[in-house]
Formats: sequence, C-alpha cells, structure tokens
Amino acid sequence: MRGAGRRRAAATVLALALAPAAAGCGGGGPAGGRVGVVLPFLTSPFWQAYNQDIPRQAAAQGVRVLPTVNSDGDAAKQIADIQSLMSEGVKGLVVSPIDSAAIVAGLRAAQRRGVPVVAVDVAPEKGKVAMVVRADNRAYGREACQVLGRAVRTGKVVQIQGDLASANGRDRTSAFSRCMARHYPAIKVLNIPAGWQADRAAAGLEALYSANPTIKGIYLQAGGVYLAPTLRTLQRHHALVRAGRPRHITIVSNDGIPEELRAIRQGFLDATVSQPADLYAKYAMYYIKRAMAGKTFHPGRTGHGSTVVELPGGILQDQLPAPLVTRRNVDDPALWGNRR
Repeated sequence: MRGAGRRRAAATVLALALAPAAAGCGGGGPAGGRVGVVLPFLTSPFWQAYNQDIPRQAAAQGVRVLPTVNSDGDAAKQIADIQSLMSEGVKGLVVSPIDSAAIVAGLRAAQRRGVPVVAVDVAPEKGKVAMVVRADNRAYGREACQVLGRAVRTGKVVQIQGDLASANGRDRTSAFSRCMARHYPAIKVLNIPAGWQADRAAAGLEALYSANPTIKGIYLQAGGVYLAPTLRTLQRHHALVRAGRPRHITIVSNDGIPEELRAIRQGFLDATVSQPADLYAKYAMYYIKRAMAGKTFHPGRTGHGSTVVELPGGILQDQLPAPLVTRRNVDDPALWGNRR
C-alpha cells in the first residue's frame, strides 16, 4: 500500500475503533437481513466472473444481497466500504481482503456490531470470520514449481508475484520458491513483485527479459491480470513460441479464466490452476446465510467435496478443490472457465 493509502487506512481504523456498536445486536447475528459483498478489484476477468456469479448464487440460495462494492485495490477504501455497508444496516458481510493485516480492523468493527463475516479467496491474519472460502494457495505454488521444474530442469525462470501483503501472494511465493530450492536447485528464480497490477508485471518482465533473454519459464501468480501483458511482452521480443517448438518458454499460471484456457489450446500457456470463482460465490452465500442464522462450523470433511481446515488463530477455511489444467483436460466442461 502506498503512503497516502496507509494514512487513510490508519484514520479509518481509528474511526472504526471509536464507532459504537449497533443497539440490540448480539454475537450471533439475526437469521435474515441484507448482505453486503465487498470485492478487492474488478480489473481481472477472475473477479469479474465472481462478481457476475454473486447475484445468481444469492437468488438461488435465498440471500438478500446488495449490489457489490468494488474497493479498487485500495485497502483503506475497503475498510471504509465495510463501515459504509454496516451503516446501511447489513446483517452479514462477504469480503475478499486486499491486505490480510489491514482487514482485521474491519473484522473487529463487524464483530462489535454482531455482523458475521465470510472471507473469500484471501484469509485474514487474525480476527473473527465465520469461514474463509478459499483454495490451497500453497498448492498453487507447488504445482507451478513442478510443471516448470520438469520442463526446464536448469536455467532461469521468472516468478511474477502477487501482493505480498496478501496471504495469497505470500503463500504462492513461499511454496514456489521452497519447492524450486529443494527439488530443482539448478534453476534460478527471478522475482517480479507486481502486486496484482498488470502494468507492474509488464514493466518488470520487460526489464528482466531484456537483461535475461535466455529465460526458460514464467510463473504467473494471477493469470487474470498477468497473462495478457506477459504474452504481449514476449511477442514484442519475438519470444512467444508455441509449446513443442524450439525456444518455447514454459508458462504456468493461476486462475482458470477463459483466456488462459484459450492460451493453453493455442500452445502459448502450458498450465494453469483453475481457482474456482463459481464455487467461491456459491459457498460464500452458503456460509453467510448460515452464519446469519447463528450456525457455527467445525473442521472436517464437507458434503461438497472439500475439507474445512483450521488456520492459525482458530480461523476456519473451507479448502475448495482447484484442479491443474493442461492440454489433457483443458476442454473439460466442468471447468468454470469453459462455461463462460
């Protein structure tokens, strides 16, 4: 977060800390009422798909959801968005945190007002949430490492990182880097801290490729924002070569958007992890509806093919499946990206 954003966040945190709790609200929250949904940004096709699924899933499950709110990548604005929704009288919140630490102030304010929260895609560092709806982001990094490691064996690969203030960016980065160091020591990893921003990814890759024209692989931690600038940059350097041909650069991504599936079919992208945008929307509504009715949850297997795990601090996470997609299964109709 930039300096001005941090100052706004601090001011908002103070305002939330001083805000009185709503009268008559207990710890469990009421069984009905409106739900506010807060998005991190809408510049990625992944989040656009999730945003489109929210009203459909809310209608299907009988949840009264307000129009979604876009925090536009600003952690300070996200806290203010939460405060604004609570002032409108929402009885439940579904939030996709931008910053895993900064979001704690919003969670504490919601707890004081007796408003249950479901976090989607990103886990907070601490605070009370009824459930985190998320996939295993460490597995994303490990799978990318294995695909690239087997293809490259030796040489240089680039890791275009997400925002390291987010648990997702940290988990993917640490898992990828540890796997490479342990299993493929002949590969050197060059990092680009892009913060989920396409322009930073493009500028970073341009600089790295110019200095290292023999790179053999690239890991995109967010295909929704990094795929297009990566392919454009390689094309500009005459380095965008289809799989199976000499000088092909192996590229592995995360998200599972339709554009990634198309790039796999074309041979420009080797693999992606299909992060389940549709299931994120579905189970966000599932858990917030039940949390508003006072239900609590426990670790263990679910009835929908996932496992609820306990994170540090006692936070529960429904760890949804996120399959690896390659040429072998790219046409699978079960992939949400094939239904768009």
